[in-house]
Amino acid sequence: MKLKIVAVALVWFLVSCNKRDAFPAFDWTPYKVDTLVQYGTPFTNVVDRQDASIYQVNMRAFSATGNFAGVTARLDSIKALGVNVIYLMPIFPVGTLNAFNSPYAVKDYVAVGSEFGTLADLRTLVDGAHSRNMSVILDWVANHTAWDNAWVTKHKDWYSQDASGNIVAAAGYTDVAQLNFSNAAMRLEMIKSMKYWVYTANVDGFRYDFADNPPVDFWKQTVDSLRNISTHKLLLMAEGSRTSNFTAGFDFNFGFNFYGNIKNVYRSNAAATLIDNLNNTEYVNATNGQQVVRYVTNHDVNSSDGTPISLFGGKTGSAGAFIIAAYMKSVPMIYNGQEVGMTTAIPFPFTSVKIAWTTGQDVTDVYKRIIAFRNASTAIRRGTLTSYSNADVCAFTKIQGTEKALIIVNVRNSTINFTLPTAVANSTWTDALNGGSVSLTTQVSLPPYSYLVLKN
Repeated sequence: MKLKIVAVALVWFLVSCNKRDAFPAFDWTPYKVDTLVQYGTPFTNVVDRQDASIYQVNMRAFSATGNFAGVTARLDSIKALGVNVIYLMPIFPVGTLNAFNSPYAVKDYVAVGSEFGTLADLRTLVDGAHSRNMSVILDWVANHTAWDNAWVTKHKDWYSQDASGNIVAAAGYTDVAQLNFSNAAMRLEMIKSMKYWVYTANVDGFRYDFADNPPVDFWKQTVDSLRNISTHKLLLMAEGSRTSNFTAGFDFNFGFNFYGNIKNVYRSNAAATLIDNLNNTEYVNATNGQQVVRYVTNHDVNSSDGTPISLFGGKTGSAGAFIIAAYMKSVPMIYNGQEVGMTTAIPFPFTSVKIAWTTGQDVTDVYKRIIAFRNASTAIRRGTLTSYSNADVCAFTKIQGTEKALIIVNVRNSTINFTLPTAVANSTWTDALNGGSVSLTTQVSLPPYSYLVLKN
């Protein structure tokens, strides 16, 4: 009886004082990840890594409302492009201390930012994508947190510190605090937080921001842990160019070098053969179909450099550049608004410009045809590449069994007469994008920025 009285008195005291700080060593809130329950049914149609076509969504600019509901409302349009993976930029609460309103300053890894909606809204989006046979991956910021993330005060040792014991900012980014990857507890909590979204929102993987900064052994630990979730097939993308990312087990590396080189080809008259070199160097350590994600725009370079229309020679030139990204040796990524030919960039922090979806149907139709052929062609997705490029023309074949595709893209704003290699000269093909028969002789005249996509 005395024990009961003591217990009741203790409970009364704790409830009445309601001060968690009185017992700082005790974590009063059970960590959400420790009691995970699977929401919904794991999506069983996640594509193989080689067959992905990725669509990047920047919620703040995507719709007038700037939230999950605005994306859900356009899932049919995203599906109509032919893509099969939706990549959502960070969905978390954004820090306000020392902040620039960057979605990459994460205040809480296991919460939904109120600007985007609720967990229920996210689930509705994911469910809607799954019902349309599309996967959803989340943008994950593992390298650093916002300064007002609870970890900063609760777990100072989880962060890098200077000689005076002050937490330091991530290199080049004053609005975020650098995490300490020598701390085993931080690593485990980070991985738990990732698992939370796999179970609680039924997502299909992650794109990892600034992936070349955390050590490779952290990524190996992360990938191995996530791959042990036997109920889910996850797609894991490193926003990095370290070829050791492939060794860590990522499905995808990021095509920073491809973008930089193709921009130089179009903007600075660099030779198209630069891309041939990347087809080797970017794939060092890649095995079992591991891929590089290639793009002609994303949220970063769109903000800093401009739109594909402005960078790559208008509608025709930007379509040709995207064909190289989508067909040569990669998994392609489209950034929202690219498919309607936006001429206005979406500047950081992505709140001042909204995508106008009522224009650019002619550009959308071209993107649909480009992706549709990729989806239909095993040769494009998985075939053997042979390049015939020269300084002014990116030309190559992709062959898988009896299936063959021939791609020729003029990267110059002038007519180029391209001498065809003997392997494809004097042959007849089908125009893969527009239909009809195309007979080749020994040379083809290519108008400015034009392209040919041919199949046997």
